[in-house]
Amino acid sequence: MKNILSILLLSIVMIGCKTTASKESGGTTAASSTEEDLKYYFKGTGNEPFWGIKIGNEEIVFTSLIPGKEKITFPAVDAIKAMDANVKMYKVSNENTSATISIQQLDCQDSMSGVISPYSVKVEIKNNSELETKKLSGCGKYLTDYRLHDIWVLEELNGYKVFATDFQKEFPRIEINSAENKFMGYGGCNSITGQIFFEKDLLRFTKVVSTLMACPQGNKEGEFLKALQSTTTYSIENNQLTLSNPSGKLAVFKKVD
Repeated sequence: MKNILSILLLSIVMIGCKTTASKESGGTTAASSTEEDLKYYFKGTGNEPFWGIKIGNEEIVFTSLIPGKEKITFPAVDAIKAMDANVKMYKVSNENTSATISIQQLDCQDSMSGVISPYSVKVEIKNNSELETKKLSGCGKYLTDYRLHDIWVLEELNGYKVFATDFQKEFPRIEINSAENKFMGYGGCNSITGQIFFEKDLLRFTKVVSTLMACPQGNKEGEFLKALQSTTTYSIENNQLTLSNPSGKLAVFKKVD
C-alpha cells in the first residue's frame, strides 16, 4: 500500500514539473517569436506557385513550392534605388542561386485573399545550373517595429523638458498601433489621430487630424504637432521613444503601458 501511494505521489510531482516546463517553454517561444519579428523588415508573398520573401539586415530568405527552390538563403545586400520611380532593387546570389528582387511602392491586391498591400514585389530567380529565369510577382509590406506598439507620453520637446503648464490639461501622448500603422492620442489641447508610414528605419506621422478646440495662449500643441510631422527616424531605449530628423532630436516620450 505504501509503495502504491509513493508511486502516485511521484507521478503527480512529475506531471506538475512537465506542466511548469511547458509553460516556461511557451514563454521562451513567445519571446523568440518577438525577436524574430525584428530580424526582418520586409515580407512579400505571391501565388501560383506560392512563394515568399523575407528581407533582413543579415539575410534574405526566399521560400516557395517550386521544386529545387523550397528555401534559399542569401546574404543581405543594400538596395539599389531607381532614379525615376519609387523602386528598390536587390541583386543577390549564393553558391547555387541568383535572384533580383524589385519592390515598388504601388497598391497591390493579393490574387487569392483580395488583401491590399502598399507594395508590389517582383522576383526573378534561377539556379546557376539553369538557363531559364523564373519570374514571380506578388505583394508585400514593410514590418513596422512592434516595439512602437504602445502608449507614449511626452517628456521633452525640441531639446527641452516639458511641464504641465506648457499644455492645457495634461502632457501630450500618442498611442501607436503598429499592426494597423495608425496612431491616436492627445496633443496638449486637442485629440489627435493619424497614420504612420514605416519603411525599415524610416518613420513618419502622416494625415494628422485634430479636433478644433481653441487653445489658450502659450499652449505648445502646435509646436508638438510640428515636431511629430517633421519626424523621419526614431530610437527606442530604456522605455523611451526618441523622434528625430536630420536636424536633430525633436521629441522624447516615456512608455506608460
